[in-house]
Amino acid sequence: MMKRWAAFLQSEAGSAVPLLAATALSLVLANSPLGPAVAHALHRDVAAKSLTHWINDGLMVLFFLVVGMEIKREVVVGELSRPSQVALPIAGALGGIVVPAAFYAAFTWNDPVARHGWAIPSATDIAFAAALLSVLGSRVVPGLRLFLLTLAIVDDLAAILIIALFYTADLSLLSLVLAGLCILVLLGLNRARVGRLLPYLLVGAVLWMCVLRSGVHATLSGVILAVCLPLCLRRFRTATAA
Repeated sequence: MMKRWAAFLQSEAGSAVPLLAATALSLVLANSPLGPAVAHALHRDVAAKSLTHWINDGLMVLFFLVVGMEIKREVVVGELSRPSQVALPIAGALGGIVVPAAFYAAFTWNDPVARHGWAIPSATDIAFAAALLSVLGSRVVPGLRLFLLTLAIVDDLAAILIIALFYTADLSLLSLVLAGLCILVLLGLNRARVGRLLPYLLVGAVLWMCVLRSGVHATLSGVILAVCLPLCLRRFRTATAA
């Protein structure tokens, strides 16, 4: 029984269980007498930032790192290796940004305060869609899940650029320069065919800190690190299917 349960948790369907379980638990807590206490705990400062902020700028980086690695593998040697295959999810992501933002602006054009929130409907959260596809497993066309993951990466990168260009009042030029240097180091490691994980993680940690302090959303560092990781990495070999 334990072996079957362990095998299930390691499968694609099992990977969706923590997300769905956490969602169910959060709904129960939010509608229980403990709701205000949980909300207060999530917004309590930990090392000068709220716990919610650390979740969004910390744990989400790991999510985009794993997703970015999977997409890189598909772009290099898989189903997205031809430009024509990448064009559709990119077009879908751009359409999912431009069309909702245009509708929002059309309905709020005469209200300068509300109009400022045009970027809110442009965000596309597909985490639950990806989880449901994982639960369905082989009953879903494999390309559909890859399409959603690619769309998510493109959409979130675009959202980061929108926030940086239109909603960030004080970008840190020094942090951006240091982040650029970290990217050059990561590219150098890749170019030198370094196959050990530790150097990438160390530079990636510095990159995350620089991006976090720059005023740009820190999840960008996870995507950048995923792009710089070589497919022949000795560890993560299973994750990248090298």
